[in-house]
This record gives sequence, C-alpha cells and structure tokens, in this order.
Amino acid sequence: MDNIAHFLFGIFGNASGLFLFLAPIVTFKRVIANKSTEKFSCVPYPMTLLNCLLSAWYGLPFVSPHNILVSIINGTGAAIEIVYVFIFVVFAPKKEKAKILGLFSFVVAVFSGVVVVSLLALHGNTRKLFCGFAAAIFSIIMYGSPLSIMRLVIRSKSVEFMPFFLSLFVFLCGSSWFIYGLLGRDPFVAVPNGVGSVLGATQLILYFIYRDSKSDPKKATATAKEEEGTVEMPNHTNSNGTATQEERV
Repeated sequence: MDNIAHFLFGIFGNASGLFLFLAPIVTFKRVIANKSTEKFSCVPYPMTLLNCLLSAWYGLPFVSPHNILVSIINGTGAAIEIVYVFIFVVFAPKKEKAKILGLFSFVVAVFSGVVVVSLLALHGNTRKLFCGFAAAIFSIIMYGSPLSIMRLVIRSKSVEFMPFFLSLFVFLCGSSWFIYGLLGRDPFVAVPNGVGSVLGATQLILYFIYRDSKSDPKKATATAKEEEGTVEMPNHTNSNGTATQEERV
C-alpha cells in the first residue's frame, strides 16, 4: 500500500510540477511578440535549470534508488528551462545577454562538477548524500523565490501580482513531493518540498487576506517598480483572466 501511495503522489507531483514549469509561457509569448525581454529578469531561468538538473541527477537509479519520477519531472523541467534561456539569449539586450550567458556557464560548471565528483570520487550512500544535499539546497532556493512577491503583497495590500492558481500549484506541488519524500523516507525530497508546501500555503493565506482589498492598482504597480530586480512580472492577464506572476517555479 505504501508503494502504491508513494507512486501516486509522485505522479501527482509530476502533474503539478509540469504546470509550474509551463507557467512562464505567457511571458515568453510576449517576449517573442515584442522581440524584447523588456525589463524581465533573466536570473530565475538558469537557476531553475540548475535545480532541475541536480534533482534529475539525484533521482537516477545509480544515485538514489526508487526516485525515477523525480528524474522524469525534473528532466522535463530542465528541457523547458533551456528553451526559456535560449529565448532570453536571442531577445535580450547585450548587457542582459552577457549576464544570462554567464549564469548559464555557472550552471553548466556546477552541474558538471557534481556529476564528475559523484561518479569518480563517491560511491553508494556517500554519492546519494552528496547529490541529495546539492539538489536540496537549490530546491529550497527555488521555492524561496516567491518571498519577494509575498512582501510585495503585504506592502501593496494587493494580490494583483500573485495569482491564485499559481500559488495553489506551488502548494500542491510542494505538498505532493513532501508526502512522496516522507513515504520514501527520503529527507532530500521531503525537506525542500516541505519548505515549498509551507511557502505555498502562506501565499494562499495572503491571497485570501488581501483578495478583497480595495488597494489602488496604480499603487500596487508603483510598489512593484520599487521592488524591480527581485520581482519579474508583466501586468497583464492570462486566458483565465488572472494576472500572470512572472517568477521561477
């Protein structure tokens, strides 16, 4: 029974994780249409790519047995993030282009280092511990990215830049992988996703607190501009009519 539950939560985690990886598509449609990355930050995409690569590596059978579902979703996420990085390189101004290429080089260097060390210098449980710590650290960093948006919501008293469904799927994704990690007795999956579940729940609480706030949208936008550099969000709506939150997931 535990094995079945473990598998089912992994499948649900894959589904909710895919939604999060695809969330920025609206933004990149805008980038391609305008042939410009405007003022959107390039930082989230290569950093999410690094998280996906490390997590996908950790889930491989010769590193961490019984975690192939972790490799599947993160391998898919890595492919998606590479596309985002490529689009940024094509349409970003020279300064941003140099920045994202530098970050991409950092990602390749870190991931290559982890792979080489884990294959040549480590074996068995030591390899799992090394790769697990690397993956967990960057997973926590990834889940921590909405903190700036939560701060923006509190300051502006507006959820204009924190759409409900994206916050919901952050919570569902984190919770699914948290339970998956618990059932598999894997702290390297459970702990970072437990952090993600708590942060997702916090976003939902903030949403319900401020959803009926009468805050002036212009004030919310002005506050967002003050946060420029840490929050990357276009002020437009998606097909569901909700404001699109442009952040790494």
